[in-house]
Amino acid sequence: MDKHSWNPAELLQLSGGYWSTCALHAGVKLDLFSHAGTASELAQATASDVRGVEMLLNALTALGLMEKEGERYAATAFATEFLSRTSPRYLGYIIMHHHHLMDGWSHLDESVRSGTPIRGRVSHDSNDSERESFEMGMFNLAMLNAPKIVSKVDLQGRRRLLDLGGGPGTYAIHFCQANPQLTATVYDLPTTRRFAEKTIASFGLSDRITFQEGDFIGDDVPTGFDVAWLSHILHGEGPEGCAVTLQRAVAALEPGGMLMVQEFILDDNMEGPLFPALFSLNMLLGTPQGRSYSQSQLEAMMTAAGVGSIRRLELDLANGSGVLAGIVEHRP
Repeated sequence: MDKHSWNPAELLQLSGGYWSTCALHAGVKLDLFSHAGTASELAQATASDVRGVEMLLNALTALGLMEKEGERYAATAFATEFLSRTSPRYLGYIIMHHHHLMDGWSHLDESVRSGTPIRGRVSHDSNDSERESFEMGMFNLAMLNAPKIVSKVDLQGRRRLLDLGGGPGTYAIHFCQANPQLTATVYDLPTTRRFAEKTIASFGLSDRITFQEGDFIGDDVPTGFDVAWLSHILHGEGPEGCAVTLQRAVAALEPGGMLMVQEFILDDNMEGPLFPALFSLNMLLGTPQGRSYSQSQLEAMMTAAGVGSIRRLELDLANGSGVLAGIVEHRP
């Protein structure tokens, strides 16, 4: 892997890059991208100070996310599509999830020294606002990736899908849309139910996709499925937790069932890609044992759980994300 050749200017840009990040977060939090008008009008619409709003609008314009004509500001076409709350492609939830993580990241050195998390797990311990940003942020990301993944997976002849730790159920929705014969169960924590049921209903699939409450580490998982989907849940656990999770997924499948795992996958030498390497630090900050894994590590864990014929799907997904698929050959 080619290493980046740094210079002092780039280093300082990296160090201060959070300024741009914070400007974006503030614009989303104040919902500026859903409005157009003068600084005074937008200050009134967002119950904000005129001076502060004008400064933020100028910064967002410099970032290329707002446009200014005379004294009027409006979101660019791109920002309108992805940052306006009225857009079906709104990414504000995942951006607000990133915002909620920032305080923890500012104490990364403390977590590295102690080897322990310094914040609670978002899926378990967060307040309502943070949980909404997390759950619907997962919906944002899944809506980008699901169509690419579903088109590469042949589920012909398979009728029952388990979306383990499925959050708002986005992948179950897309798999069912692409496979009319398929029904699905989303299995996740009780705090996820309202997000999942609302999302499933919005796609008109409440008759084919059900939600079952549970913790896949501590509780029994339903059985009788012929395909299981595990999207970005193994990184929240250490190797022991991953083993338990995979064993429960395998036990939920009938012989010959298909198991698919999506993760941010590190190279086998653990030196990259960049996002999975940084994401591993995010798990250090928020979980007792979680981390990113390499493809060889994931394959070894799947094999130990009784999965064979493992292959990585040919997909071009963002942030080093990849999908491994295999067939249950035996139960350990």
